[in-house]
Amino acid sequence: MAGVGIVAARADRLIPDRPPFARALRRWRDRRRLSQLELAIRSGVSQRHLSFLELGRSSPSRDMVLRLGEALELPLRDCNSLLGLAGFAPGYRERGLEDPDMQPVREALRLMLDCHEPNPAMVVDRDWNVLMVNRAIQRLFGLFGDVDALWARSCGDGPRNALRAMFHPQGLRPLIRNWDTVAPVMLSRSRREAEADDNRELLAMLDELAGAAGGAPAAGAHDERPHPPVVALELGTDEQSVSLFSVISTFGTPQDVTTDEVRVETFFPADDDTARLLRSNANCKAS
Repeated sequence: MAGVGIVAARADRLIPDRPPFARALRRWRDRRRLSQLELAIRSGVSQRHLSFLELGRSSPSRDMVLRLGEALELPLRDCNSLLGLAGFAPGYRERGLEDPDMQPVREALRLMLDCHEPNPAMVVDRDWNVLMVNRAIQRLFGLFGDVDALWARSCGDGPRNALRAMFHPQGLRPLIRNWDTVAPVMLSRSRREAEADDNRELLAMLDELAGAAGGAPAAGAHDERPHPPVVALELGTDEQSVSLFSVISTFGTPQDVTTDEVRVETFFPADDDTARLLRSNANCKAS
């Protein structure tokens, strides 16, 4: 990764007057670790033409920008940004979940959340801000104290954020029994995703959370014992404990920035005791 960055920096110094689109295209190609030939083949253009676009010697058409965005697997937000740098209007709208056109999306998300009962589930955006939850999430957090107070301690007056709640010293962190195992995995995965999408806001938040929490522990020495299929999150106090793993789902064919960035995180019990507790807790609340 460092070598790629050095090459890109040298190229920028050699051609300092390249237009913003050309610079952005080169940065994204370096970020995706693609050669000019590989990106040219993916985009269905000649390597010569792609070289001219990166040098600023040719201007792309709107269709070409969209083809490059698809070949680079850009998030729709960044595809819009690339279009803007080339002088074109955004290609994808960004509608809030409350928009009338988003009703089918809202209904699909609510159905997923409701059908996942009695197990917890939530909808988050690309920065892990919580957009929707099911009742099981509320019940889960309620096992360990006042739910609203937990969100307030970890997120303050800002949006409710799942990562902040997990890593904040006054959020879920004191309840995470396997912190040394979970924290490195969560930080590494979140940072990898943020870097791949050039999500600087999330990267800044991850740095902030790691600092506020005194840093996350590094991954330990290689363990020769067989690893479980997933890393479970173990939450507990002296009186109560749960063990959960999660699955993250996305929309398959998004055509809106919001839909592209929505994530559904569904939690499943990692042991029989947790499964029984979640069912029992749901039955008690319903009665």
